[in-house]
Amino acid sequence: MTTAPRLDQRRLLDVQALDTQLAKLAHARRSHPSIAALAELDARAGDLSRSRLLAETEVKDLRREVAKAENDVEQVRNRRQRDQARLDAGQFGAKDSVAVIAELEALARRQGVLEDVEIEVMERLEAAESALAAVDAQAEALRADVERTTAERDAALAELDRQHDEIAGRRAVAVEGIDAGLLALYEKVRTQNSGLAVLGLRGSTTEPLRLDLSLSEVSAIKAAGADEVVRSEEDGYILVRLDD
Repeated sequence: MTTAPRLDQRRLLDVQALDTQLAKLAHARRSHPSIAALAELDARAGDLSRSRLLAETEVKDLRREVAKAENDVEQVRNRRQRDQARLDAGQFGAKDSVAVIAELEALARRQGVLEDVEIEVMERLEAAESALAAVDAQAEALRADVERTTAERDAALAELDRQHDEIAGRRAVAVEGIDAGLLALYEKVRTQNSGLAVLGLRGSTTEPLRLDLSLSEVSAIKAAGADEVVRSEEDGYILVRLDD
């Protein structure tokens, strides 16, 4: 059986308490709510980026449609004005004048249709630009949320790191001079049992984790020498006797 000074064994309880605090701080750092909040904000930013790309593409397409509609209207208007000017100047004979008048009427109807198309496309463009502006406003608000949440995260993690450094310093002092073999065993058991290696033992009761010790196990513990390192049959915890 491994042996180590009884006082060193008891000092392991202090080390274990500090390691438990460090583990809690590490968990708090990994699972701080601001981290999940930032991940959610990042996902929203991705959605908004995709939405903006679609909205911006629609605006560009509609601007091209508006430009084409304006050009179509302008071409028909110019042709009407040109033919009307020639008709007013008497440049056509009687027979040709009848044909030109008919054409002017057709051009007027065509211009009306094209102007309706122009108005419809301009209305669609206005709606698309409003949608794009709304996406930009959401993105700006989201950036503000990200800045605020990032500041909260940084402040919280800085405080957790400060606490970690303080406790790590206390741990370094706590392990000074502890039997090297005992400390190595402690680290091995702690790795095997998710961070818990040492339990206090009063009579047949372990703390803080309660184990069901068998009668033979209790008898063996009572018979063990003061410097013998006692371990539980279940999971091999180091049992530090506190009744001595």
